[in-house]
Amino acid sequence: METGAVLVGFQPNYTLCPSRHSSSLLPPSFSNRNLSSSPFKLQLQRKQLSLGSCQASYPVRRNAVSDTYSETVELVDLDWDNLGFGFLPTDYMYIMKCAQGESFSKGDLKRFANIELSPSAGVLNYGQGLFEGLKAYRKEDGNILLFRPEENALRMILGAERMCMPSPTVEQFVDAVKATVLANKRWIPPAGKGSLYIRPLLMGSGAVLGLSPAPEYTFLIYVSPVGNYFKEGVAPINLIIEHELHRATPGGTGGVKTIGNYAAVLKAQSAAKAKGYSDVLYLDCVHKKYLEEVSSCNVFVVKDNVISTPAIKGTILPGITRKSIIDVARRQGFQVEERLVTVEELLEADEVFCTGTAVVVSPVGSITYLGKRVSYGEGGVGTVSQQLYSVLTRLQMGLIEDNMKWTVELS
Repeated sequence: METGAVLVGFQPNYTLCPSRHSSSLLPPSFSNRNLSSSPFKLQLQRKQLSLGSCQASYPVRRNAVSDTYSETVELVDLDWDNLGFGFLPTDYMYIMKCAQGESFSKGDLKRFANIELSPSAGVLNYGQGLFEGLKAYRKEDGNILLFRPEENALRMILGAERMCMPSPTVEQFVDAVKATVLANKRWIPPAGKGSLYIRPLLMGSGAVLGLSPAPEYTFLIYVSPVGNYFKEGVAPINLIIEHELHRATPGGTGGVKTIGNYAAVLKAQSAAKAKGYSDVLYLDCVHKKYLEEVSSCNVFVVKDNVISTPAIKGTILPGITRKSIIDVARRQGFQVEERLVTVEELLEADEVFCTGTAVVVSPVGSITYLGKRVSYGEGGVGTVSQQLYSVLTRLQMGLIEDNMKWTVELS
């Protein structure tokens, strides 16, 4: 693997400009790795790139650009029907750096490879790091859809402020995501076969010994084709409520997507999976009776025609899928409440489901609490879960009209 090689065909003075006037940031040909190709061939429309202006404004520009040319892209030879949720190295990653007190300005696409860090890097010693997660979907016509990438950018900005780090602007973040996705286009599963998971990272990469913010920061994006997060797929999952260990505390970092939040759940999650459960549902650490979230998902409780979910109050991550499901549910005629939700309400619910970028919507088949198991439905997917899952995934994959203006189309 060519470590540090800049994308073939780029000009030496190439700068990733935060422009919304192009949906493609790549030259016509970049598929030069020695990897076999599958029988899938897609006829795509590629846009001509103009980097003449760096002026941009939020929100993300979604309208198409003219002056297109045709290109045939061959997909990587993978068993697309049996993708799990695991890491597969792809062609390119995106890297951008800046010093403490400065702003991110120029990034590059590089061959995917291991990165070099000082043993004294802030992220390794003090956990000064954030990550995001979003997906790219291939449409039937071969074009690519991103789902609300500007929301991930805004959440990273909020998290970076909490963790004393500089952050890319919304425009820089979204354009970097676009460039990385297009550079790895042949790894995006065929329509209906999965998605390309996109993992932006922001970390203190500079060396620091005493406890303080790192002197240098790295913004990095890598991608991997994925299928279902849970081995059950869209089938119901089984959760156990953890009442001793806690994911977050008031005044802590539970409300931002910092890396340390996830290491903290591994002990309880590993124990739960060893007992046959899919994952763990956490309670608040003060009263130990109010729902917070699953290890990496938000939770929803359905009773009659009312959908309730724990309110965002500093210990719960403001999920983008959570936010989207709330809006979709209200448009579908459901009453949605964001408030404190007790364990008792959960155990008496008609239906329970989780939401997240990786899982989208995952129905819950059973909850176990203090040795008592409560099942929902008859082992199938609940009506509300199925309805919301169908609407949201069809929107994400471009199968229905995007009246919300949530998707960003690349071609």
